[in-house]
Amino acid sequence: MTLHENLLGGPPPTHLPDDPEPRTLLAQGTPPAEVASRHPASSLAWAQLAEDALERGAAVEAYAYARTGYHRGLDALRRNGWKGHGPVPWEHEPNRGFLRALHALARAAQAIGEQDEYERCTQFLKDSSETAARTLG
Repeated sequence: MTLHENLLGGPPPTHLPDDPEPRTLLAQGTPPAEVASRHPASSLAWAQLAEDALERGAAVEAYAYARTGYHRGLDALRRNGWKGHGPVPWEHEPNRGFLRALHALARAAQAIGEQDEYERCTQFLKDSSETAARTLG
């Protein structure tokens, strides 16, 4: 087994590079919209916006935010060697923005009645990280 294979012979886990500033700003209470405007490539900022919108019952708004965070995350994953499938470990904190955006996208899709998208995103989350699927539940 090479360093680039997991135990099942699939692709290696993808670990996004750390970008601590958006995480720090959010932890300090900076409004997510401000963080997203300063760091538009941050899936974490978009995920937080989506989660906040879901809490307010603004499902269409949440869907838009989550889709943005999801696509920003896909771009980052691809830049870091991801080939469209394989593990994206929740345990690696820089991956959490993408995983949270994916989860929020599933929730928002369900809320607006887009069942196929909900099922696709839910399965994608499980396939990427069982831990994330359980944690974000």
